[in-house]
Amino acid sequence: MKALLDTNIIIHREASKIINQDIGILYRWLERAKYTKCVHSLSIAEIEKYQNQQTVETFQIKLDSYERIEIPSPLQTEVKSVSDEIDVNENDKNDTLLLNEVFVGRVDILVTEDKKIHKKAVALGIEEKVFTIDSFLEKTFAEHPELVNYKVLNVQKLKFGRINLADGFFDSLKEDYAGFDKWFIKKFDDEAYITINANNGLLLSFLYLKVEEKGENYTDITPTFALKKRLKIGTFKVINNGFRLGERFMKIIFDNALKNKVDEIYVTIFDKRDEQKRLIDMLEQWGFVLWGKKNEELVYVRDFSRKTDKTNLKQCYPFIPRDTNCYIVPIYPDYHTELLPDSILNTESPVEFIEDFPHRNGINKVYVSRALEPHPQKGDILVFYRTGGYYKSVVSTIGIVQEIKYDFRNEDDFVLYCRKSSVFPENQLREMWQYSPVKPFAVRFLYIYSFPHRINMKELIDFQVLNGINDAPRGFKQITKEQFNIILKETKSDESFIVD
Repeated sequence: MKALLDTNIIIHREASKIINQDIGILYRWLERAKYTKCVHSLSIAEIEKYQNQQTVETFQIKLDSYERIEIPSPLQTEVKSVSDEIDVNENDKNDTLLLNEVFVGRVDILVTEDKKIHKKAVALGIEEKVFTIDSFLEKTFAEHPELVNYKVLNVQKLKFGRINLADGFFDSLKEDYAGFDKWFIKKFDDEAYITINANNGLLLSFLYLKVEEKGENYTDITPTFALKKRLKIGTFKVINNGFRLGERFMKIIFDNALKNKVDEIYVTIFDKRDEQKRLIDMLEQWGFVLWGKKNEELVYVRDFSRKTDKTNLKQCYPFIPRDTNCYIVPIYPDYHTELLPDSILNTESPVEFIEDFPHRNGINKVYVSRALEPHPQKGDILVFYRTGGYYKSVVSTIGIVQEIKYDFRNEDDFVLYCRKSSVFPENQLREMWQYSPVKPFAVRFLYIYSFPHRINMKELIDFQVLNGINDAPRGFKQITKEQFNIILKETKSDESFIVD
């Protein structure tokens, strides 16, 4: 298998001072999965013009570690058509020539962080062969679970003073923010959320949050803010490692916003580095919009007023409507905490659920089913029911349906859709597809809430949510709004995320 690497990835890898840890992770996994790393002649020419001469010299020394694509393939008619529509400058056209090598099959995949290249790949119908660093790692972990020996410890909340400021993780922050070291030391008694690579003790992610009251001074932000209670994302950085830690931390941000009853969330951020652009892209997916500037930084804002919109659930996350259809959904014990780790039972050990697989960290999740109708629709509520019998079955979790997908083109299409967000490795997904002429379908949902108190089947029967032992859910069991309200009450749920 041949992997063509975008110019910027190679530049960051071969720079004299490596401050992009996620690219190091990418290279290690390319080698483990036995990909041949390829460099295009256009990239070589571009790197040789690079201003940092030390980077150029380092690259030239290491050029033999790449397979060179010396002569560009003839530009295909379909690719030229997309280029004519999208490309606006010479760099864009050079990027298209890299994409053309994938289109003609000269290389198997292209790894790039460039959004425009991904847009062109979609237009050409080859998006499954063009990856970001993160999506490539997710793909590799799904295809080669036997290679995964890379452990990510559970999210920890630590005082700044207990976090290693000398960790290379902070190098890019020190370069971007003058006085970062002094600011960090001043915060020694404050707390931040972090994850650590259990193999080497190095940081993989860092999140600092601050609640700001209505009287906060925002004179350095243009346009100025109105008086509101806000949650500020003070510092946020995530190394791309294929484990979807970004989504894990978005959940923490929204949980804090809900807990502190804020009106708005905001962040100030540069857009100079790929890692910053990736972060901005993720924030935009979850409803953040560009507000203005704070000196040279961009200011992004997320409205946190209580509202719902079935057409765009992420924009209103984590709020869900009470007035919608609701279904109880069974999930076997073997899969329950794998898919819904925040809903771990008291009888289970957190050590067994270290966050080393993408489906454990994501807010976006996939439930695979062959259940007969009724089936939920987009915007419907799911209440997950961990099976186990009269006393051990419990309702544990609330989700909301993003999409029901039936129309898979083939087995590969089904696997591609499900593998990074479901609990099943690729071989099991293929077995599920081949098991019967009646093909499975997939329910993509957003994880919303874990019940603080669990009620079992006996209690569900006592509360008349179930009509006896034989009424245990086997597919999607629709319940009334009154029964849903009973579940919320008896599980002692904080209903602040539910909009009437």
